Amino acid sequence: MPSKKTVLKTYLTPEEYGKIIESADRTGLSLSTFAKRVCLGLPVPSLENQMARRELLKVNADLGRLGGLFKLCLSEKEGPLVSLHQEVRRVLREIEARQREVKAAVARI
Repeated sequence: MPSKKTVLKTYLTPEEYGKIIESADRTGLSLSTFAKRVCLGLPVPSLENQMARRELLKVNADLGRLGGLFKLCLSEKEGPLVSLHQEVRRVLREIEARQREVKAAVARI
């Protein structure tokens, strides 16, 4: 069954074609999807931003695990770690503040 879609044809120099291919590759989109989005003025995702977002989410998860370990330390009612509770609470507050900053950074990307 033939497609009911219309083909858009354009003439490009080899340099122009190469630049467009590179741009499409950087977004992770096919050439067709990239061209449609650019021509229609739709947002084009940045692959670098997506990778940065994933890395920040990993950092946030690591901070969460670290916070969990500190909370476990605070649950100790006896033993050598009890003397560190004030310091652990301070570090835990810092971790939570950093998590909020990471989440805000992810939202901006």
